[in-house]
Amino acid sequence: MALNLTLKPFERVVVNGCMMRNGGRKTTMRVETRADIIRETDLLRPDAAATPVNTAYFLIQSALIYPERREKLAKSAQKQLASLATTFATPNVNHVFDAANCVSAGDLFAALRHLRPLMEREREVLGAGIPTTEWVTTHGAMNLRDARAAREEADETGETRRRRA
Repeated sequence: MALNLTLKPFERVVVNGCMMRNGGRKTTMRVETRADIIRETDLLRPDAAATPVNTAYFLIQSALIYPERREKLAKSAQKQLASLATTFATPNVNHVFDAANCVSAGDLFAALRHLRPLMEREREVLGAGIPTTEWVTTHGAMNLRDARAAREEADETGETRRRRA
């Protein structure tokens, strides 16, 4: 089944790890084969992975963007999701289980979709200062090399944070 992707003027999208930007007009693309696609509005900036749910989201997002590191990042995401399963109560814990099942099945975008309600809940509990997605538009242009460097830096920070806990 094909995916119709409508892009706003100058909107960015990552397709199979490649950051692309639309031109000055609204465009509709039809993706006819399987591809890993994520819009800029669904991207979480590296420094926003400061909370448990945001960390899981960022790990899954990174696995989607960097296919060469997918296996390692998916394992890290599963560990993070396992720790989240003990954090949330009944209606919200189902989102964690659904996200973990999607990661296991390789449906990473669906896993991100399941985590979004948890990000909202986490923001309600911890306060409004929690960063959200849409980091590319607010932080200027990003190229793949910058994204990889940011991901590696976030990985190191996340590893250190988990060891201290």
